[in-house]
Amino acid sequence: MAFLGSAASPEQFPAGGLPEVAFLGRSNVGKSSLLNALVGVKNLARVSAQPGRTRLLNFFRVGSDMVLADLPGYGYAKVPEAMRRGWEKLVTSYLVGRGPLALCVFLVDARHPPTEGDETLRSYLDHQGLPYVVAATKVDKLGRGEAARRREGLVRGLGRSARSVVAVSSVTRTGIDELWSTIRAAVGPGR
Repeated sequence: MAFLGSAASPEQFPAGGLPEVAFLGRSNVGKSSLLNALVGVKNLARVSAQPGRTRLLNFFRVGSDMVLADLPGYGYAKVPEAMRRGWEKLVTSYLVGRGPLALCVFLVDARHPPTEGDETLRSYLDHQGLPYVVAATKVDKLGRGEAARRREGLVRGLGRSARSVVAVSSVTRTGIDELWSTIRAAVGPGR
């Protein structure tokens, strides 16, 4: 696992053609924590207590198999509107027409109903025909029955067009292997 770099514009996106998996979601949903849990490296992606710290697209190579892209979040970040619009433009420029993009991992907080921003992102992914899996994060903070109910609600609602809905926890590693299997299946045979 290696950090490839950050990008503030499309010209800085990595070349090379490895399949890419994008991680998208709200500012405080746990994208960096999930990336670290998936690859088994504690501080590869920077985790911050302050939402909205990811302001660039950050790229990480996993062996010779794939690239993981940590995209800026939406929602809680307290930043000027012009900066927020810049993030949206950067994320859109990445998602639209990015040849190596094999899968989007759409993170939502399992503890809360989907937000308007979550619904907007789902509509966008569906409209663009982008393949995605919903990762319901922070399930360790719910009881087993409640976690199952929340996941089923996502299957019927926000995740109805997703390849799958996986309940995950970066703390207990719940669902990490299942999510990895989904990612590996999306990037192609032998990966």
